Amino acid sequence: MEDELSLGLIVKESLETRGFEVNYCQDGRSGLSSFKEYKPDICLLDIMLPIKDGFTLAQDIRKLDARVPIIFITARSQTPDVVKGFELGANDYIKKPFSMEELIVRIKARLSDNSGLIEQQDAQRSFVLGKYQFNYDKQVLDFQWKEKKLTHREAEILRLLCIHRNRVLERSLVLDKVWGDDNFFNARSMDVFITKLRKYLADDPEVEILNVRGIGYKITY
Repeated sequence: MEDELSLGLIVKESLETRGFEVNYCQDGRSGLSSFKEYKPDICLLDIMLPIKDGFTLAQDIRKLDARVPIIFITARSQTPDVVKGFELGANDYIKKPFSMEELIVRIKARLSDNSGLIEQQDAQRSFVLGKYQFNYDKQVLDFQWKEKKLTHREAEILRLLCIHRNRVLERSLVLDKVWGDDNFFNARSMDVFITKLRKYLADDPEVEILNVRGIGYKITY
């Protein structure tokens, strides 16, 4: 999504000549409609979009998809703008003016990162969390000689946290994958499950599940 028509068309045509399929929108409202319809692999957003600005659009996209990479293409690169963009779920910033070569390198890097995360989510079934061992398939958490049997949802949440170790796990992603709906009651239920997991992991102070205000949770160990 790009509000400058000439630049937007240049980027669109340049990407298409390199084999990318591009859906170009000039305002945030049509951009969100396009996202819902086409479910793109990556989003390039300008901050200064009419009707719905890029920050708001990124926030709306994150409610629908926690993993799709978002790159801001913008002349607004002051620290507060960059911080706000990352807090809303952006993966990268590229400042105007820029070269197409730089943009393509960044797009490919973000697509590669996202593909690797999806493969990891599908493949990894066991984890070592400090002094704990977690077997997702058996739904068991071991601490030395103590074994804790987890419920299905406890195991699902803990696995998502472990896959995202030292990175923020968005609440919307957990609610979508574990509950299938991000309504208020499911969100409150998830908070209860997080509290339970913290208690299960309390024997090793090096293992922590941290709140990231307004975004989600992060496990560190």
